[in-house]
Amino acid sequence: MRKGVGAGGLEALRGIRVQGDGGEKAQVTLGVAAPGRSVLAAAGLCAWGGGAGASQRCSWGLRFLPGDLQRLLALPPPRWACSPPAAQAAYPCVAATPAPGGVPLGRHVCGGTREPERAPASASPAAFGQPAAGGAGRRSDRAGAGCSSRVGKEQPAWLLSVLPRPSLSGHKATSDATEVPAFGLLRAVGEHPGLYISARPGSHRTGTDLTSSSSPVPAPMAPSCFGYPLSIFFIVINEFCERFSYYGMRAVLVLYFKYFLHWDDNLSTAIYHTFVALCYLTPILGAIIADSWLGKFKTIISLSIVYTIGQAIMAVSSINDLTDNNRDGIPDNIPLHIGLSMIGLILIAFGTGGIKPCVAAFGGDQFEEEQEKQRNRFFSLFYLSVNAGSLLSTIITPILRGEECGIHIKQQCYPLAFGVPAALMAVSLMVFILGSKMYKKGHPQGNIMLEVSKCVGFAVKNRFQHRRKQFPKREHWLDWASEKYDKRLITQTKMVLRVLFLYIPLPMFWALFDQQGSRWTLQATTMDGNFGAIQIQPDQMQTVNPILIVVMVPIVDAVVYPLIKKCHFNFTPLRKITVGMFLASLAFVAAALVQVQIDKTLPDFPKEGQSQIKVINLGTDVAKVDFGPGVENISVESLMATNYMTFDTTSLTGMNIAYGNQTLNQSLNFLGKERHTLILKNSGDIQTELLLDGLTSKSEDGKNKIRLINNLASTVNITMDSTHFEDVMNFSATNYTSFTRGIKEIVVVGDNSLTCKNQSISFGYGSAYTIVIQGCNNNTLALRYVEDIQPNTVHMAWQIPQYFIMTCGEVVFSVTGLAFSYSQAPSNMKSVLQAGWLLTVAVGNIIVLIVAGASKLSEQWAEYVLFAALLMAVCIIFSIMAYFYTYVDPVEIEAQLDEDEKKKMENEKSICENGTGPISQSEM
Repeated sequence: MRKGVGAGGLEALRGIRVQGDGGEKAQVTLGVAAPGRSVLAAAGLCAWGGGAGASQRCSWGLRFLPGDLQRLLALPPPRWACSPPAAQAAYPCVAATPAPGGVPLGRHVCGGTREPERAPASASPAAFGQPAAGGAGRRSDRAGAGCSSRVGKEQPAWLLSVLPRPSLSGHKATSDATEVPAFGLLRAVGEHPGLYISARPGSHRTGTDLTSSSSPVPAPMAPSCFGYPLSIFFIVINEFCERFSYYGMRAVLVLYFKYFLHWDDNLSTAIYHTFVALCYLTPILGAIIADSWLGKFKTIISLSIVYTIGQAIMAVSSINDLTDNNRDGIPDNIPLHIGLSMIGLILIAFGTGGIKPCVAAFGGDQFEEEQEKQRNRFFSLFYLSVNAGSLLSTIITPILRGEECGIHIKQQCYPLAFGVPAALMAVSLMVFILGSKMYKKGHPQGNIMLEVSKCVGFAVKNRFQHRRKQFPKREHWLDWASEKYDKRLITQTKMVLRVLFLYIPLPMFWALFDQQGSRWTLQATTMDGNFGAIQIQPDQMQTVNPILIVVMVPIVDAVVYPLIKKCHFNFTPLRKITVGMFLASLAFVAAALVQVQIDKTLPDFPKEGQSQIKVINLGTDVAKVDFGPGVENISVESLMATNYMTFDTTSLTGMNIAYGNQTLNQSLNFLGKERHTLILKNSGDIQTELLLDGLTSKSEDGKNKIRLINNLASTVNITMDSTHFEDVMNFSATNYTSFTRGIKEIVVVGDNSLTCKNQSISFGYGSAYTIVIQGCNNNTLALRYVEDIQPNTVHMAWQIPQYFIMTCGEVVFSVTGLAFSYSQAPSNMKSVLQAGWLLTVAVGNIIVLIVAGASKLSEQWAEYVLFAALLMAVCIIFSIMAYFYTYVDPVEIEAQLDEDEKKKMENEKSICENGTGPISQSEM
């Protein structure tokens, strides 16, 4: 039942099937209300002869199919409110039950002022699909006495007309009627008591949902394709593009924070999870806006515009050249980029979160009641589009990020990685708008979450006000809301709260699950992504999860669960959820074991207050370097290099260099937390060159950082794998440049046009090298290699076990959790549980912020173990809660409520018909 909004207080039922020509079925909503009254239009349309010379009995008709009245949300037996008038105009026969305090509907439909008449028992009610039983059945007979169940076969279809209500003295059909198809829905009748509904034969047309409270207008039914409304294909394409946009942007987000904004791992992780949490908090706001204010269609349009703007701002914020005035490849105004990024992320969070609860529901609204099979297939197609969009985006956007772009300095192409998702979001919006004329656009009907919140709030308030002992206790604390809210809402709220109570431990699962996009991606940056012919980027490892989901869901449903059932083990939904939490905990134990192996290969970068120096001796003798008191002297053989040495920055004030009897004193002034390379040579006088390396972390894309030192006697031009270094002077070095893995050709051209070349060693993944050009013999370069950062040796394939375990946990946790929640909730409160489920995801991401910020663990593997232990503890708590949970059948409970309401109505009706009222204490 959907509530209309308007002066008449219309409450119109949807989903009533009627039979027209050839047994065709359609949806019709009949709703008429008196001003200030609320009437539930329950059934029935019988068209009486219309037009000049027509007979006074029903010559054509639309009849309800058997069993339809039983589907009308368990309304009490209808009271026939109008009888056929002896007139030539067409009148509807509407079965209605006046709401408490209402008036008979016949006063406002049939145009008369007389009370509904009792019909003879001889009339057949079959035309209305209502069995003749009891008083209600007898009342319906007169309305159906003159109504033929025959449908005129000579007419191709039926048209319903909304006509001005005729006067009692002259019933005359008017020619200015607004015709709408019989296969459509009527609107506005409840707003205008001066209108009534008429039926007459006409040409076949299709119609759409017209439940608006505005004036009636013709509305053609949405076109169909293969039995599906054509509008859903626009919705599916819209969802694919939107999910591509969201997951594509999110896939590279944490690396953008770390390598473009130069945040450390902890801050990058914190902001990432804050953004994800906000994305899962805003769906509640979106649902309220859609249900209480704008409706689904306008909400999707409005927030999609906000979403698109946010994605565009993110793309602009990642343009390095926007503030790189000195053209050194580093933005000069980082705060501006941070500010734009935060604005963009906030808009994206409100956009994606706000439309999340609307799009799928809006797609479901496009189907007729009898298209349940097509609707279920639509949701499968919708879910497929979600996974297809996320899978493709997590593959494509890391590749785009790995490209090099820029006006002055070629760098990682974050503008392209964010720009393509922004373009896809714009396409998503345009596609959705293109289908606007085909959509069924429902109107705000009120938000059940607000009703539940008000009910709970009133119960708490009322209980607090009646906390003294003289007030008797009630069976449940929610029963304190009975003074204001009916028994049905209170009972349904109790069922929902029982499920929401079980949600309390669930956020811990999402705290671990969502770190696939943060900590696990950062872990992959330190691993080897060489899969033979395929080179995997660190942020592409996230695609393992959706791929495994597609594989694991059918396997678990078709193989694992049946095998468990054959073992006679009662694998209940709550047990499945517990197993899912346990598997997620094991996944983090696996991640910790991988991290221990990675840590053995990671370079030790300088921390705050520290500086590191590496010495390369290009001279012909042994060089000795003294960095001051308390530091051991360093000896470096000819054409050799040391490893990086760590010093306290404050102690590095000067150094003494000695080649045999030659010495050189030189002062030092380091800022700290930096790596330096000291180049020495004794060609005549002692030559020194102190280079700032600028390497503070492993390469995020797995490429190798290479720089070249010219140890030849003249200035040369160097080409390495199509990258050119012009005019490299003697005893100088190039900047670090990124190169992919493999063997590279190095070509050197001297001042005398002498060309020398040679093949490099095979570079691995994520390394850094200094290559010294030592000489040229017979056009062959003599090269020496100094390893600055060890290549990644732990392969990314070692992450697959942790992804596999986590995906198995997700399958039995997430899928089962939603199914369990829906099975335990009332039919009209699914949205409340959906909001609660999304809220657990948001809280889980907030937990990551709290735990990561409070733990202060210096080792990443230790943090993984901490999260695994926390989830294990929560898993135990949840298993205890699940043990004491009692499963319920909401359908059975609601059926009992319906039966109680029916008995109550019958008792009240019996009292009214017998002319008696409630017996007071004094009468006993």
